Amino acid sequence: MKNTIKEKRTAKNLTQEYLSKQLKVSRQTIISLEKGKYKPSLILAHKLAQLFECHIEDLFIFEGDENIE
Repeated sequence: MKNTIKEKRTAKNLTQEYLSKQLKVSRQTIISLEKGKYKPSLILAHKLAQLFECHIEDLFIFEGDENIE
């Protein structure tokens, strides 16, 4: 699963530290999210979407066997 978190964050000139504090997670979690090494819970994905004022689908790109066919 790819995501656009880093692009959205940099477009809004937000730091990883700011994002981590707003979401009440560690900065390492933000780093892992941006690198695609961590799949967030639905709650965290929802909080990210609220923070970036977009839909969850705008943040996460599902690929391959993650999609229902």
